[in-house]
Amino acid sequence: MKAATQVDLSRVHILDGGMATELEQRGCDISGPLWSARVLDEAPEAVRQVHLDYLRAGADCISTASYQVSAMGYAELGRPCEDAARALRRSVEIAEQARDEYRRESDPPVIIAASLGPYGAALHNGAEFHGRYEIGFDQLVSFHAERLSAAAETNADLVALETIPSLEEAMAILSALAAFPQLRAWLSFTCRDSAHVAHGEKLSDCAALLENSEQVVAIGINCTHPHYITDLIAAAKSATSRPIFVYPNSGEIWDSAHRRWAGTSEPAEYETLAGQWFQSGAQAVGGCCRTTPTHIRAVRRAWERATPQPCDNKATES
Repeated sequence: MKAATQVDLSRVHILDGGMATELEQRGCDISGPLWSARVLDEAPEAVRQVHLDYLRAGADCISTASYQVSAMGYAELGRPCEDAARALRRSVEIAEQARDEYRRESDPPVIIAASLGPYGAALHNGAEFHGRYEIGFDQLVSFHAERLSAAAETNADLVALETIPSLEEAMAILSALAAFPQLRAWLSFTCRDSAHVAHGEKLSDCAALLENSEQVVAIGINCTHPHYITDLIAAAKSATSRPIFVYPNSGEIWDSAHRRWAGTSEPAEYETLAGQWFQSGAQAVGGCCRTTPTHIRAVRRAWERATPQPCDNKATES
C-alpha cells in the first residue's frame, strides 16, 4: 500500500456508487456468502467495467469489490483462507486496470480504496444493520486484522472500512489498524436515524473516537437512507475535523420478507440532495446500494454547481 505521506484526499469530491447491486443489475449472480466477491472469480471483467463506468461518470475515488471478502466467508465454502487474501489482492488489481484504462481517456488523479465490510456482513444475515454480534472484542479485532494484513500488501491508496454499525466495532478496527501503522483508512458508519448509528450510539460519539487516530483520514456515512444525511453531517462535524464522506443508499428500501427492493429512486432528487450535502459540509459524496453511474453523474453536476468553477479568461476579457 502507498506510504501515508502519498495519500492526499483533498482532491476527492466524488465517490463511486453501488458495486454489488450494480453487478446484479447487469446479470451477475451475487447470491451466497461471498456476495459481490463471487464475481471476482466468475466475471472479473464485469467488475472492471463497473469501475470504468463510475470513473466515466465523474468519480474521483473507486472502491474495490472486496467488501464481502473474509477468510470466514471462504471457509464457509470449504476454501482456504489464502483464497480470501488472493481475492482482495485481485480486487485491487482489477480497480488498477480500470484506472489505467481511464487514464488513456483522461488523466485524473484517481484514488483506489480497498473496501472492507463489517463483521456483520461476513455473517450475511443482516447483522451489520443492528451490530449485536455474538463475538468477543478480541475476536472482532482479529477478524479485521486478518483482512487489513492482506490489504497492506496491495497497491490500494487506503482502506475503506464500511457500514460499521457500532462504537465497539469502530474501537476494534482502531485496535486492528494499530498493528499496521503504514495504513491509512476511512471509517464509515451505517445509521438508523438522523443522529444514531445502527447499534444505537450517537454518530457524534463515534466521530469523536476517531478524531484522535492519525490513521483515520476521513469519516463516512454509508448504507443509510438519504433523508438522514444532512443531519448526520452536522452531527459528525460537531465532533471531528476530519473530512466527511457520505454515500447513502438510493432511497429504496430492502424488503427482507420478500427479498426485494421497494420504492423508487430518482437521480434528479438524488442530485438535489447531493447539493445540500455539499453545502452542509461533506467533502465527498457518492452512493451505496442501488445507486448507479447515473446517480454519480448527478452528484458530479451537484458538486460543480456547489463549487466555483475557474473562469474562462477570454470570456472575462470580452
